[in-house]
Amino acid sequence: MMCTKTCLDHTLSKISILLISHLQKIAMKKILFANNYYYLRGGSERVFFDELNWLSSLGHEIVPFSRSHANNLTTPYDTFFSLGLNFNSIGLLRKTSAALNIVYSRINRRSFTILLNQENPDIVHGHNIYGGLSYSIVDAARKRNIPFVLTLHDLKLACPSYLMLNRGKICEKCGTGSFWHCAVEHCHKESFSASLVNTVEAYFNKALGKYDWISRFFCPSRFLMNKIASSGIPFEKLVYLPNALDPKAYNPIISKGGYALFAGRLSREKGILTLLQAFKNLNVPLRIAGTGPMEEDCKAFATSNGMSHVSFEGYCQGQQLRELFQHSAFLIIPSECYENAPMSILEAFAYGKPVIGSQLGGIPEQVYHHETGLLFEAGSSEALAGLVSNLWDKPSNIESMGRAARRRIETDFCSDRHVERLLATYDEVIKR
Repeated sequence: MMCTKTCLDHTLSKISILLISHLQKIAMKKILFANNYYYLRGGSERVFFDELNWLSSLGHEIVPFSRSHANNLTTPYDTFFSLGLNFNSIGLLRKTSAALNIVYSRINRRSFTILLNQENPDIVHGHNIYGGLSYSIVDAARKRNIPFVLTLHDLKLACPSYLMLNRGKICEKCGTGSFWHCAVEHCHKESFSASLVNTVEAYFNKALGKYDWISRFFCPSRFLMNKIASSGIPFEKLVYLPNALDPKAYNPIISKGGYALFAGRLSREKGILTLLQAFKNLNVPLRIAGTGPMEEDCKAFATSNGMSHVSFEGYCQGQQLRELFQHSAFLIIPSECYENAPMSILEAFAYGKPVIGSQLGGIPEQVYHHETGLLFEAGSSEALAGLVSNLWDKPSNIESMGRAARRRIETDFCSDRHVERLLATYDEVIKR
């Protein structure tokens, strides 16, 4: 009797293990990730590669699709990547052809179709695909009845120039579909031809329903979600999915640190001039990590005003950037444009550092005033200077805010939670 019971228990155990294994196999997905670039170019690529790696580590099969580029990471699928054109180095006739491919790329559609036929993924997850891969790949997925989801990293669906900026000033004229403003006012790169191409692209995609097959749009901030909903995308298709980090990958140092830190692009919309103006009469060390079109102007401003307490670190990555964060007192994000959900804020939080940020766009959703940092009116160097001076003199506030910032990474912006939401949306879309 004992033997029979033992054998039965053993058999049931084997059945249970096989069932669990079978269910796990069913739950595993083949996901095709599409993005204009297959190298770490900026914050959107950071999110792209993080998601790709997190899902892969859980056993999901990942198939990437992008354009060929000298900086690309190696992948067995790069034979499917199409060649990109250097728009500035080709003749007028080829520029016209290239412009048409920006609007709708038949070349990328063909390559993508071949890849879809070979791999037959369960779902396609696009990131930045406009202006390169283009929404032609959405049509390719639609033809094979493969669901498509898209992460929105900026305001492109509401603004052809994607930043809602016109010569450095916030502009929402195109927000409800009047895209012609972009061409007339030369919003994109202050160039009529570049603005015209983007305007045509915006009207083309909207008029021909290129967004209709996209089942869900992931929005990293509620600010972005509301702007995109106002532009005409059905609210029920929008999913709030904040950017995230793996807390285990960051070693926080909760201390005052030796300097304030700016890490980002040196350009007008990032508030770099406001930042320098704020530090002009402050006795607080400032380190600036990054490059950009205003780098020389910034250095000249600092030199002419005798700002020896400001140092320019240039482009930083890896260990150098890690140490800059770890030994800082706090990060400053003085942006004067609509930021979506800056990854640099999450990095500062992960290292246990508070953030002083402008009260604009998605920044207030990340930085809670007097809890994980401080907020000020965008463009006000006086307000920024006051906050920096006050916080610098209160090490206990820096440390308490740093601890609260780290806790937000472990709860609200944790990679495990992000992946859980991502997979739940995949399941919902696939079942439909």
